[in-house]
Amino acid sequence: MSKKILNKKSIDFLEKYLNNASPTGYESEGQKIWMEYIKPYVDTFITDNYGTAVGVINPDAEFKVVIEGHADEISWYVNYITPEGLIYVIRNGGSDHQIAPSKIVNIHTKKGIIKGVFGWPAIHTRIGGKEEAPALDNIFIDVGCKKKEEVEALGVHVGCVITYPDEFFILNKNNFVCRALDNRMGGFMIAEVARLLKENKKELPFGLYITNSVQEEIGLRGAEMITQTIKPNVAIVTDVCHDTTTPMIDKKKEGETISGNGPVISYAPAVQNNLRELIIDTAEANKIPFQRMASSKSTGTDTDAFAYSNGGVPSALISLALRYMHTTVEMVHKDDVENVIKLIYETLLKINPKEGFSYFK
Repeated sequence: MSKKILNKKSIDFLEKYLNNASPTGYESEGQKIWMEYIKPYVDTFITDNYGTAVGVINPDAEFKVVIEGHADEISWYVNYITPEGLIYVIRNGGSDHQIAPSKIVNIHTKKGIIKGVFGWPAIHTRIGGKEEAPALDNIFIDVGCKKKEEVEALGVHVGCVITYPDEFFILNKNNFVCRALDNRMGGFMIAEVARLLKENKKELPFGLYITNSVQEEIGLRGAEMITQTIKPNVAIVTDVCHDTTTPMIDKKKEGETISGNGPVISYAPAVQNNLRELIIDTAEANKIPFQRMASSKSTGTDTDAFAYSNGGVPSALISLALRYMHTTVEMVHKDDVENVIKLIYETLLKINPKEGFSYFK
């Protein structure tokens, strides 16, 4: 495979896919964009009642391999509207209260998008040395109304979901920046694997289930559901991890993983050792740079949901080192994106259904 993997069509899809809001529980419009893109590269689709989408190659094959990312992004819910028309929120996923002040928001209603802003007291009005930090109980959204009834007349009510409108751009030629790279980059990368398999006319000796799961950000729930439907024999999950070289991150706690230095391969109880070693051997054989990361009890990704399902599914995690997770300026390196795609692609070509991954042979 040539070093250059992404093309203009890929980047155009990535931009469209990222710019579309896909908050946890409301992923379906993004899933439609994703399915439309990979339709030429798969034989059929599986979808479920909560919105997970799966493109399938060789659907009749007995041995089933999953490659997976998750589709949802963090967001907020309208939780309380004051008599004065201000909106207080609760999290939908791990939304960061510290970045909220002065951010523009989109409130999703049946009448369409309503714009708002996270207000914050002017610096002149705050008492030096006694300033309150942003917290869930003091951040609020202003939609330009003076009364609760005016807010409700716009179509805004308790339970409306709220996203940030920040859109995709490329920083200094090689860095992709947007909100929700966590983890629509995963959905993008597995879609590119499907494209390359088709374009390179690769015949796989198993069924491949290209899985874009919902509801990861609130507890791996979409993966938990779809793994019971697919009942895979193997799962390779891709998600993001931290670039730990930026300020205020303790490497002794978080480890050292660096954007631009290659895919990150995880060590964790949920990661099946033989599958992980196959991935590492594949990286070394194809001269794909990679990094290692150790997790403790769990990976905190959909890997855990697949691994502990169906009596135990050999699972592994390939991550993308990302800067500024759960902010609106998440950043990954283009080289890492291409190398994750290449590593998943080449690993699939090494999987032999007849060998399996059992420790006892």
